[in-house]
Amino acid sequence: MLISYFSQFPPKFSAWFQIMDLGDEMQKVLYWTAQIGNTGLLILWHIIHFIISLWYFLAGIAHALESYLISAGLLKRYKALNIGKVRYLAIVVDSEEAHDTAKVTELLHWLAAIGVKHVCLYDTEGVLKKSKEAILERLSNAKLSEDTTRNDPLLDKSQLSLEFASFSDGKEAVAKAASLLFGKYYLGGDQEKPILTESHVAEALRAVGSGGPDPDLLLVYGQARCHLGFPAWRIRYTEIVHVGPLKSMKYGSLLKAICKFTMVRQNYGK
Repeated sequence: MLISYFSQFPPKFSAWFQIMDLGDEMQKVLYWTAQIGNTGLLILWHIIHFIISLWYFLAGIAHALESYLISAGLLKRYKALNIGKVRYLAIVVDSEEAHDTAKVTELLHWLAAIGVKHVCLYDTEGVLKKSKEAILERLSNAKLSEDTTRNDPLLDKSQLSLEFASFSDGKEAVAKAASLLFGKYYLGGDQEKPILTESHVAEALRAVGSGGPDPDLLLVYGQARCHLGFPAWRIRYTEIVHVGPLKSMKYGSLLKAICKFTMVRQNYGK
């Protein structure tokens, strides 16, 4: 009866119904094609994710094994350590991990055993500065850098010299240096205004007591792969190495980072 009903329409309407049926079929084909494509992309994403996860897992195992072999002294290339090239070492710690005083103290014990003499401990929020008394109490052979720089014959020069720094120190130092330069060169009435150079800034920073030595090597402990605000004027020629979270630090990884630095030929530009 339905066929006889549609047969009453003129031929152009019959053609229109055929086009509608063809459009529905095309929509179904496009729908299932999209579904298959989305499923294929999802499967491909899971495969890539699995490969990357497997790669990082195997790399972690290899890293842990290498660290163990270095700690055990089984890798000869890490035995010849010229620690004299690391005259000043900076340790940058994520502020959240800096609360773990035991880990920080253990790290300093390792550095003292390796033979490092001068270390700067830095975190953004100044957690390490607040904990410096507790850290010094756990280290029998460490002193603050301002104590070891005094010409006191009773001081043991073999002691580990520690400097504690935070982001606020650098911020305050820049403000004081800028104020000093402004007062020295720009407040005068008739004197010629010089073009400030890096040497002027370095001189001003030294004058305000913030022109500390440039670290030869800076080790970053944390998730971020950056220096976390360590004073930029002190790392112009510093090698920066990210060594992972503090909670998973390894003696072998520390020794490897220092040893690789000492074996690299350094060319300083002008």
